[in-house]
Amino acid sequence: MEPGNHSHVPEFILQGLSEEAELQPLLFALFLSMYLVTFTGNLLIILAITTDPHLHMPMYFFLSNLSFADICFTSTTVPKMLMNIHMQTKVITYEDCIAQMHFFILFGCLDNLLLTVMAYDRFVAICHPLHYTVIMNPRSCGLLLLASWLLTLLDSLLQSLMVLRLTFCTKLEISHFFCEVNQVVQLACSDTFLNDLVMYITTSLLGVVPFTGILFSYTKIVSSIFKIASAGGKYKAFSTCGSHLSVVSLFYGTALGVYLSSALVQNSRATAIASVMYTVATPMLNPFIYSLRNKDLKQALRKLVS
Repeated sequence: MEPGNHSHVPEFILQGLSEEAELQPLLFALFLSMYLVTFTGNLLIILAITTDPHLHMPMYFFLSNLSFADICFTSTTVPKMLMNIHMQTKVITYEDCIAQMHFFILFGCLDNLLLTVMAYDRFVAICHPLHYTVIMNPRSCGLLLLASWLLTLLDSLLQSLMVLRLTFCTKLEISHFFCEVNQVVQLACSDTFLNDLVMYITTSLLGVVPFTGILFSYTKIVSSIFKIASAGGKYKAFSTCGSHLSVVSLFYGTALGVYLSSALVQNSRATAIASVMYTVATPMLNPFIYSLRNKDLKQALRKLVS
């Protein structure tokens, strides 16, 4: 069996969230509604920010890009899942699986880095308010966004290319509703040491390091807020970062919960169900969190809808 020869790997089988036939219509309706809410909510956020001149600020610039990443992140998995349920099939071709894996890593990591950049933006706004306009100027914001895209693109390309070098065994069933890179690698019958090494390194660089940066930023933010004398000043400072902190807690809490539980409990189906929280539920809830807790954004959305 020559490495790199994938002619014997025409397709994978996605086992999905449930094999019970009577649950498939319910799953289809549930995920279709969640996807439509995610797409519509994030699209409204993008349109509100781009059309309202009062929201042309760094915080909202990064929020619009986060909403775009959320739309793309959900679109890499849910439409294929819906199509498989509708067509009553579980098949995904080798090429589609690699493409899905590539874009899932790309937009998932982009979400992660954008949340880190937004934490840095709040850190500068609260801890260094007099220098905010100088530090977070349009050029700096553009460079931060460009760096986020380049890092995630390199990561997704690297991991996709590492999977392309593998040969696969005959059992090609994935206990998930999408091609998750770790599960695809586990199906290989060739040596996966390099793949595992790359996954550990990239997870450390693009997962642990950004999360540490967010924790550091909010440690400094909380320390600065407690130094504010007036209660009104403290409330105003907390309100400017409350929405972002809620989204960070939801994203990292669900993602860490899934991977920690999968390490402790060897149940792939349970892990697949739990992963719905950060792959589908979190992108759906983000627009509500930001719009409900942000007066300026609520006003812009009202103008847009009216």
